[in-house]
Order: sequence, then structure tokens, then C-alpha cells
Amino acid sequence: MKNNKTCPYINFSWNGTKLELYASQALFIPSSRELLISDIHIGKAEYFQLNGIPLTNNEDENNINRIYKLINQFKPKKLVILGDLFHSKYSLNKNLIYKVERLFKIFENKIELIEGNHDKGCQISNISYLKEKKSLNLLFTHEPITKKDNNTLNICGHYHPKLILRNNQDQLSFKCFAFDSINNNLYLPSFGDMTGGFLCKKHFKKWALISENNIVEIS
Repeated sequence: MKNNKTCPYINFSWNGTKLELYASQALFIPSSRELLISDIHIGKAEYFQLNGIPLTNNEDENNINRIYKLINQFKPKKLVILGDLFHSKYSLNKNLIYKVERLFKIFENKIELIEGNHDKGCQISNISYLKEKKSLNLLFTHEPITKKDNNTLNICGHYHPKLILRNNQDQLSFKCFAFDSINNNLYLPSFGDMTGGFLCKKHFKKWALISENNIVEIS
């Protein structure tokens, strides 16, 4: 761990394009004013409830409120969701559909969704669905793309990257941003509260989200 100072974001540069990695699980691109988040998994608690697992669904309300907060904070030209806005088409009730449609209607033409594997069959009004999006020298997708030119950085989700910090007596797991320098993939942390994760590969460069206001580079 390089330092323990409180820092709300980390600067990351890709061939002259500045990116800001935020502890709030969002990535902001100042030059294009695009704000990126990924893997919200709205309706996950409802999905478990349908399968007999009694979970509360307060996470959906919290996740949607956090999106409102981010948009009002950054005032982006576009909010790009890198897939898995939803968890399953089977868990979308009228209340969830209303809240999501209202979000997209309020910020009309400002939110784009890169379709993820969990979004299949979740057809909601006011949503612009994309397979991928090219911006500057960046390529936004849900799943990582390995075949691309060396000058393009693929920013993606899907992986739900996390890391573990240990000492002699204990260990803690944290969500993180992760950079695969071999394949030029930058993975976003999962935005949703009720999302698991996969440990990063050893060669990944990692930034741990210690709290909502603190992101730390891990060496």
C-alpha cells in the first residue's frame, strides 16, 4: 500500500487521456465529461426472494439514490453504465420498473446503457441500449475485449474486481479498480451494494476502495 492519506480519487492517464478513478465507484473523463459506472444489479434481492431466500431490498433504493447523487455532483454530458444495470428479467416488479424509468426520463438523453449479460430481456422504456461505445481513445464494453489496437484502452465491468489486504491477525476484502496492462483493460468496481467479486490476477494494478471518500493504490 503506497499511502494511507484520504483521497477521493486517483488520476490515471492513457496516451494523453486523463481519467479520474473515484472512491465512490465511478470513473470520470474530464475531456469528454463522461461518467462511468458498472454492475448495479437492480433487482438482485428480489431475485433471491423469488427463490425463497429472505433478503431485504433496500439496496435498490440506495443504489438508485447514489446514481442521482453522482449525476448531480458531476453534471456529466453522459452517464454510461457498463452493463448489468439489472440482475434478472424475472425480478423486475412494477415498483423497480417505475424507479428506473423515472431515472432515465429525468435525465433524458444523458444516460446510456452498454448491455450486459444480466440485462438480457430487461426491456425498459426510455433506455438507450448499446453493445459498445467508442470515445476518444477508449472503448466502453461490459465484458473485456482482448482484440483491439494497442492505442485503445478498453474500460469494462463484468469482473467485479476485489482484493484482500492481510496482516498477521486478520484480512479484509475491498472492491477495487483494476488495470490489466497485458490486454489494456481497465475494470470498474461493481457499483451495486449486493454484488460479490473476483480476486484480481497478480499482474493487475489495483486501487482499493477503502471507503466512499478514500481510494488507495495497492503495490
